[in-house]
Amino acid sequence: QVQLVESGGGLVQAGGSLRLSCAASGRTFSYAVMGWFRQAPGKGREFVGSMIWVSGRTDYADSVKGRFTISRDNVKNTAYLEMNSLKPEDTAVYYCAVGPIIRLSRRQAHYDNWGQGTQVIVSS
Repeated sequence: QVQLVESGGGLVQAGGSLRLSCAASGRTFSYAVMGWFRQAPGKGREFVGSMIWVSGRTDYADSVKGRFTISRDNVKNTAYLEMNSLKPEDTAVYYCAVGPIIRLSRRQAHYDNWGQGTQVIVSS
């Protein structure tokens, strides 16, 4: 079991930046892919990006490509989501998740451990 704790959310103006963190503890060696998802008010949870932990290979949703970047710190067992040029439509609760299969995936079913989420609000 892996425990994930997100942080770094908050209120930011459109065009601004935020960096979210996802700290992992427990059996951190047990995961192979980590992902970021988000859920806007009244909408379903959607894929934002994912990273193969060992290789650093990434995949991003078209809506955030070029603006968001996933990175990791192996020593701290922490992943980051750097968000730039934020838009009001980026407003959502952001979740990190990890899964056991070494494969980039946009499917929530491929992730078996989830954090509690952190709120991001982008004002216009």
